[in-house]
Amino acid sequence: MPDDIARPKIIPAIDAELVPTATMDTLARRFSDFETLGEALDYAAQGQRGLNFHDARGKLERAYHFSELRSDALGMARRLIAQGVKTGDRIALIAETGPDFAALFFGTVYAGAWPVPLPLPTSFGGRETYIDQLIVQLGSCDPKLLLYPDELSTMTEAAAAATSVEAISWQAFGEFPVTNVALPKASGQDIAYLQYSSGSTRFPHGVAITHHALLNNLKAHAYGMALIDTDRCVSWLPWYHDMGLVGCFLSPIANQVSTDYLKTEDFARRPLAWLDMISRNEGTSISYSPTFGYDICARRISSQTHASDRFDLSRWRLAGNGADMIRPDVMQAFVDTFADTGFKASAFLPSYGLAEATLAVSIMPPGEGIVVELVEETELSGSDRATGRPKRYRAVVNCGKPVRDMTIEVRDEDGAILPEKSIGKIWCKGPSVMVGYFRDEEATAACMVDGWLDTGDMGYLSDGYIYIVGRAKDMIIVNGKNHWPQDIEWAVEQLPGFKAGDIAAFAITTPGGEETPAVLVQCRTSDPAERTRLRNEIRERVRSITGMHCVVELVPPRTLPRTSSGKLSRTKARNLYLSGEIQPYDIAA
Repeated sequence: MPDDIARPKIIPAIDAELVPTATMDTLARRFSDFETLGEALDYAAQGQRGLNFHDARGKLERAYHFSELRSDALGMARRLIAQGVKTGDRIALIAETGPDFAALFFGTVYAGAWPVPLPLPTSFGGRETYIDQLIVQLGSCDPKLLLYPDELSTMTEAAAAATSVEAISWQAFGEFPVTNVALPKASGQDIAYLQYSSGSTRFPHGVAITHHALLNNLKAHAYGMALIDTDRCVSWLPWYHDMGLVGCFLSPIANQVSTDYLKTEDFARRPLAWLDMISRNEGTSISYSPTFGYDICARRISSQTHASDRFDLSRWRLAGNGADMIRPDVMQAFVDTFADTGFKASAFLPSYGLAEATLAVSIMPPGEGIVVELVEETELSGSDRATGRPKRYRAVVNCGKPVRDMTIEVRDEDGAILPEKSIGKIWCKGPSVMVGYFRDEEATAACMVDGWLDTGDMGYLSDGYIYIVGRAKDMIIVNGKNHWPQDIEWAVEQLPGFKAGDIAAFAITTPGGEETPAVLVQCRTSDPAERTRLRNEIRERVRSITGMHCVVELVPPRTLPRTSSGKLSRTKARNLYLSGEIQPYDIAA
């Protein structure tokens, strides 16, 4: 394909009749066997597939062929070089789902610089919180430019001014003239991009991923999901999170899969539009979501409504689960709600991954669905002492087998490899593990040893499958016994009136110097007597499940902080509570 010069504008006029990009194609599919990400797009551009962007109701607004993306990206690359961008410079990009970001991301890659996707503002936290987050991340990645959509100009320019970074809107940058300058030649060992994990707020870690690491992981996606010619991806996941960026943007390009997008904020307002898009797909669908996405869809369906009257989910081949703890009760509720639409429980594809491993560490073999093992609480707590109480079990979800070229070990605190079914820290090693954290040798050394990555997660191996039980840093340790905050939060969620995301559990130190669990619960009632009753009920519920007395605080709705991908941030909740920024309701004891 000629190294052509792109048009001055990214987005041309839209035709009255829009046709989505092809699901099937005569171009022979290659499973990410390229030297660089730019070469992957060069190849995909020779076919008829591409990216398709939809409005809040799931109506197609823009069909963006890979060939058009490549043409626009080459123009962006030449504009960047004309602005003095050099190989290895960082270009910060506000990651709004759409053709503009896509062209700028690949334009940065073609220019030899490193794209750095940064988050959009969320519905929680407010303007100042978002500006502060951008300031911290811009300070971390030290970019040459910050490029942003016009509608975010006030906040992004405030953050840029605070960090002395030049900021230009996408629209203004797209008007710059294109000069026919030579583009640098990239190698597989060069850095492809920097990725901030969803929890990277106060102390951000930019994960440096090479082209080789990325393409190795994208190849693992293709083999792990056993891609077929009729597959088409559907996604609402944000492009500033690794599952959205790598799994649902870069992987479809490197593996030549047409993809349909719903913006994350539109999914939040109308989650069932996601299922509408899957229903309209004439091919076989691949679509991923954290557990909460399945939960909110099941909750939105009225008990009086027949889901089959609206949806046809019979061609949903792979319903991926990842990015958060997988809740078997939620997944069962989704199956119960949508079984009559043709949805098959065997479509569920539990996965495990993290940005430091590019993305995927393990994937369930397609067709095996959700598999759980019951683990007794003394095993989870690391205690073999008899408590005198009836045994309690937690259902732990099977997150699949290591992806192609990845090795997983479970180790104890001293680094010794543990036998099967022994809970410990999860370590992984493979070609897709990060080079390290950008300009942070200390943080890199803290989690990487001889090419092995300490994921920070706890779990165990069973018959070659990995089971995840929680984050090591979230663990609540009282009297030498381990307690998982997920268990406490789940116990409270079972009470009437609460739901996932309403509760945050973490450890605090009492004035007497003892560790004790604190439970923050978002409360929607204004009646003081009802609040007192709820607090007592929650306290008793936690005691009955864990045997521990805890501090229970009721807080206003929308108080608990979230990561950029929408997950509850226990660490930030704890910090805000201890600093007094989260103010509980004043309830008489």
